[in-house]
Amino acid sequence: MRSLITLIMCLPLLACGPVSVAQAERDCLAQARLAQQPRGSVGLGIGSDGKVRPTFDISISSDFIQGRDPSQVFDNCVVRRSGQMPQRPFTSIPASKK
Repeated sequence: MRSLITLIMCLPLLACGPVSVAQAERDCLAQARLAQQPRGSVGLGIGSDGKVRPTFDISISSDFIQGRDPSQVFDNCVVRRSGQMPQRPFTSIPASKK
């Protein structure tokens, strides 16, 4: 009975295990791209009340501020999430181009 209770208590921890390398690469791509340069958008819209509504959004990562190499950020992220090195380098991914 005690082992069954222990098993049930550990089940949520199993969901936190490593993901596949391919999934980790997809998850880490955005983090590495933010290490390359800040990302942002500017928009302008008109509300139903006729007022102009400007929007501005910018994302700057601490990796960018600290000058970390985006390829190293990508590699470290993939290893942290999957436990394995990436199957391809960051620079070979088309979305890695500035």
